[in-house]
Amino acid sequence: MKTILLAGAAMLIGSAGTATAADVFLPPVVDAPYVETPAPVAVEAASGWYLRGDVGYSSNSIDTPYFFQGSNASYVPFATSELRSSYSVGVGVGYQVSKYFRTDVTVDYFGDADFRGSTRGSCGVAVACTSRDLSFVNGLSLLANAYVDFYKHGRFTLYGGAGLGGTHIDWGGLGNTSCSDATPTLCDPTVNHGGHSSWRFTYALMAGASVDITCNLKADIGYRYRRISGGKMFGYALNGGPGYDEGFSSHEARGGLRYSFGGCAQEEVYIEPAPILPPVYK
Repeated sequence: MKTILLAGAAMLIGSAGTATAADVFLPPVVDAPYVETPAPVAVEAASGWYLRGDVGYSSNSIDTPYFFQGSNASYVPFATSELRSSYSVGVGVGYQVSKYFRTDVTVDYFGDADFRGSTRGSCGVAVACTSRDLSFVNGLSLLANAYVDFYKHGRFTLYGGAGLGGTHIDWGGLGNTSCSDATPTLCDPTVNHGGHSSWRFTYALMAGASVDITCNLKADIGYRYRRISGGKMFGYALNGGPGYDEGFSSHEARGGLRYSFGGCAQEEVYIEPAPILPPVYK
């Protein structure tokens, strides 16, 4: 009887152990899939060739011109001098080196700017006379320019730049008419001095803004200061001349278009990686 009881107890203990082991069995672990973090998408460089065309309106000023008078060739400044406003048109070709830096070469023609001047002294009809001196000037500027596009927001860009080069100046003939101060209708015959042409050193400073009309076409509105160095204005005639100016400046309001051939620059796109999920137990 004792043997039977021991055998039964052993069977009960074995069954209990088997049930306990089954109850605490852990399910398999399923790892979350591995997701590789993508690098930023490669983009097209913001570079390429472009063409430009511009028109402008210039407010001009001239440094005091002068001429030589008499057999002793004495220096005589004009008593008054004025260089009036004019227009300008230009074309150019350039290259967008990077997103923020570009260069171009431009050719600009500025139309006739009228010169008005006067001198005082004796003349053939009186001791005290004032002259009326009329001429005009135009020119063709060839400039190499560089720009920094220092601020970009959406379709708008602000820029600044500078240029160096030369301008071929063409002064028209100067007509000089001296009249009596006491009797302004009493005048000497008009004396005509031949105009002079020459190349002169020129520099320019620019600032402005552009807006993207399309991905290839930009509208440009800006300001340009252009300084042209001095030189000869007109030649000798009837004991007067030659005449010289000491340079002149222009303040230009300009508008134009730029067309790019290098494709449309794309902004860098960054794809947010998918989150890595914790292990899932099934």
